[in-house]
Amino acid sequence: MNPFVEKIIPLILAFFVGVLAKRLKLLSKDDAPILLKFVLTVSLPALTIIAINNVRVSADMLLIPVFAIAVVLCMYGISNLANRGLKLPKQMFGSFLVGTMIMNTAYALPFFHAAFGDEGLARASLFDIGNTFMIFTFTYFNAIKYGDNPHTDKIAWNKFLKLPPLYAMLIAFLIKLGGISLPPVSLNFLALVGQPTTPLVMIALGLYFEPRRKNIGKAFLAIFIRMGLGLGIGYLLAMIFGLQGLTATTVIVCSALPIGFNTLIFANLENMDREFAATMVSFSIIIALFYLPLLIYLFRA
Repeated sequence: MNPFVEKIIPLILAFFVGVLAKRLKLLSKDDAPILLKFVLTVSLPALTIIAINNVRVSADMLLIPVFAIAVVLCMYGISNLANRGLKLPKQMFGSFLVGTMIMNTAYALPFFHAAFGDEGLARASLFDIGNTFMIFTFTYFNAIKYGDNPHTDKIAWNKFLKLPPLYAMLIAFLIKLGGISLPPVSLNFLALVGQPTTPLVMIALGLYFEPRRKNIGKAFLAIFIRMGLGLGIGYLLAMIFGLQGLTATTVIVCSALPIGFNTLIFANLENMDREFAATMVSFSIIIALFYLPLLIYLFRA
């Protein structure tokens, strides 16, 4: 069997473990945020420190978050243009717009780690930082704008500034640039704590899987914008800026990621169209389960 396929199949199986666990009522959709919270606060920061410690830092890596921000801004423009013809109700368009802007970077991490090791994980994590910055700033502002809550909350900058992976990345770069060698016991501890990241993310994806048939055509249009046109934008950015190797692969593939979970969170928080948000997220997850490995294979460095 192809070595690449051998690495990807366990990820797909872990996704269906989550689906089966929910079907058998061993776990529920409510458990998914808990699993992802552990990943975000504990296992991913540990894995990030190890990944950056093991790779050679290059100048083009530091531009990856900027490309993620550029993709989000392009999605904002494209979705607004699309709605001139669609004329969606305000709350549905809010979910549509936010869904196309939020890239599910948690989805990318296991695949990039499996396919490219620490080099891939480090770059995908940098893309995640740019995406997450936009989620808790510009994207959240639009969720407030198109939601139906009577409040006027301001953008929660502190949510971005409190992200553990951000500080893990800063610590890792300081260690790397300072030429500090981590002792074996520290590396072994970080490896142990970081190990659950991949299975927990994929199981959480399976728990979140909850497709609906209502407004499926509009949902697939949002998915096409996020994953199809996103791919085109990522490819153009790579060509325009002359990106090469794994950095080019990261920008191209991550630009085509599925719709992120925060679409559901913002839909609930700001009273947008919740059912439409769940439909978009669920169908994009199952498509990406096969689409993302294909893109990694086609655009691998």
